[in-house]
Amino acid sequence: MFKSPKLFLVGALLVVVAAASAQGANKYPGVGRDATPKEVAAWDIDVRADFKGLPAGAGSVAKGQDVWESKCASCHGVFGESGEVYSPLVGGTTAQDIKTGRVANLSGNTYPGRTTLMKVSTVSTLWDYINRAMPWTAPKSLSTEEVYAVTAFLLNLGGIVPDDYVLSDKNIAEVQQRMPNRNGMTKQHALWSGKEFGTSHIKPDTRNTACMKNCGDVVKVVSSIPEHARNAHGNLAEQNRWVGAQRGADTTRSEAQQGVATVAVAMVTKTDAGRGESQTALALAQKYSCTACHGVDKKIVGPSFQDISKKHAGKVDYLAGKIKSGGSGVWGPIPMPAQALSAAEAQTLAEWLASDMGKGMGK
Repeated sequence: MFKSPKLFLVGALLVVVAAASAQGANKYPGVGRDATPKEVAAWDIDVRADFKGLPAGAGSVAKGQDVWESKCASCHGVFGESGEVYSPLVGGTTAQDIKTGRVANLSGNTYPGRTTLMKVSTVSTLWDYINRAMPWTAPKSLSTEEVYAVTAFLLNLGGIVPDDYVLSDKNIAEVQQRMPNRNGMTKQHALWSGKEFGTSHIKPDTRNTACMKNCGDVVKVVSSIPEHARNAHGNLAEQNRWVGAQRGADTTRSEAQQGVATVAVAMVTKTDAGRGESQTALALAQKYSCTACHGVDKKIVGPSFQDISKKHAGKVDYLAGKIKSGGSGVWGPIPMPAQALSAAEAQTLAEWLASDMGKGMGK
């Protein structure tokens, strides 16, 4: 059928490709489709440190200044010094840094900040980020020439290339050899896989050491609202999203009044010494932060423990299931998330809530 080995090989490859395409098309029936080469090309725009992926082109410092002043300076300043919002791009590097490839100011605390040119080690990083993300109001709108030009202008501001320089895909590797922090990139974080950078960097991502002795004190971060402004915008406890751990304070009550509720929990534990199960249950409620949403005799986010006891007296299995699985609708629309406690601990809490706990609390 084929008159030459080359034609036969091409035909065989086409059959393999067609079979692979058919197999890929049926991999997830009815779900999406394979991306077209054009769609892949539109996203495959990254430029690596070895400049693979860098498009052919060039741009001058002079051209870059024009683009900079019209599209970049409003955010980053005329000379890359930036303003109040963005960190400075230029500054902190010296001619000596360009020679050594290590920015001296990164090792001290005399320079007021960390600029982009102080930290970045590869010029490809600048080119790639400008190309994919700038300007902020219209990402990917710069032409290839404009990206080369803006990169050249930024390098010129840092004294890395001269005023008349034209940056291109042909000479960008030479510019890499003048990056002030080109030798400052660490390999100790093990974010690369394989041995393309040698074997010295192959270390675990973390170096966790269990703290079993001489551990530091646990720091609890708290905040408070001045009493005159406490309820200025309504009750914060009723203004939170229904998910997550954040719970606003009940601003209809003063901090002193809320403190009374905390003291009440402690008093219940002390005065109910004859009932060890109550002490155990309260300890569990505090351990798993149940008291962040439920007061002993007051509603916070959810109902009080006493209200739950009155409504579901004797329903141990029901309460144990609710504690473990969470839910909403019984006491209102705010859901209670599932709790990460053991079945035995849920049973202990359920037995306590299902008992006549009101008597043990002086009710």
